Amino acid sequence: HGLCMLRVTSGDMPGTEITMTVCNASLGHPPFFILQGIPGMEDKHRWISVPFSSMYFITILGNCTIIFTICTERSLHKPMFLLLCMLAFTDLGMSTTTIPKVLCIFWFGQSEISYVGCLVQMFFIHFISVLQSAILMTMAFDRYVAICEPLRYATILSNSRIGLIGLVSLVRAILFILPMPVLLQKMPFHVNHVIPTTYCEHMAVVKMVCVDTTVNRIYGLVVALLVIGLDISAIASSYVLIIRAVLRLSSKEAHHKAVNTCTTHICVMLISYTPSLFSFLTHRFGRGIAPHVHTILGNLYFLVPPMLNPIIYAVKTKEFRDKLTKYGCWKKDPVTITHGQKPV
Repeated sequence: HGLCMLRVTSGDMPGTEITMTVCNASLGHPPFFILQGIPGMEDKHRWISVPFSSMYFITILGNCTIIFTICTERSLHKPMFLLLCMLAFTDLGMSTTTIPKVLCIFWFGQSEISYVGCLVQMFFIHFISVLQSAILMTMAFDRYVAICEPLRYATILSNSRIGLIGLVSLVRAILFILPMPVLLQKMPFHVNHVIPTTYCEHMAVVKMVCVDTTVNRIYGLVVALLVIGLDISAIASSYVLIIRAVLRLSSKEAHHKAVNTCTTHICVMLISYTPSLFSFLTHRFGRGIAPHVHTILGNLYFLVPPMLNPIIYAVKTKEFRDKLTKYGCWKKDPVTITHGQKPV
């Protein structure tokens, strides 16, 4: 009852080589997919789970601390910290969408994921990525206004306007990503429904389809170019203008503060975009990269940025660090300076 596609090749040796790919056309889609884990390293899953689970725990702890601190401290109800709170929510969402299932594969061998569950996971992976990109772009704009237009900051970026930007970013992410699972929903899949990774990424699922997927591939590429291309261009433009403004500052204290803030944000941008760009490029052009390397680096995208973002902000942002001391999360031991100087 299924559709069979045959490829017949004549060789130098007598006989014929026949390759058969069975397409599940009558059923439409399989009831579930098998997530292989890390190809070729299945026997090492338990060991790999140790750093993965540790990083996930730090991610949960760090981002929950940021959300709790900003929500409870009214003095932090400012545009920059509201954006930081949004970033923490997306970091939690990004890691929680994938890592619990990854750990189930590593610990219990539960590699099955339902067809609907796979599409839902795929939607949220890309939805949160697009949403996070919009938040990072807004954070760059926030720093641009704070440094280049300080007198107009309160009028340009109020808390209510940040909420509106967040809502628009949410709608943008839904509109961009929703067509991906919708396009896949009625397509026939190969009977062999093993996905050679630990999560349901768009291109990994598209490769399971046994009919022409040109529309899916082009749409995914267009979304990536629009989102990553436009957002990164806007971020880069903001920081070029910020650097120009910082170089003109006469006050050393203001100069140092501006550089410190920008360094924090640029670190976050690099940590967030570098793994996602690598994952995007390797799925489409990285045929020479070993599958286990691709899978491990793909998983680090869901772990490293969400884990490091809270640490970077806790270390680099003085106002936020001061609030953490209130809850005992950050202690700065006094250093006594001798020779008659006052203790610091």
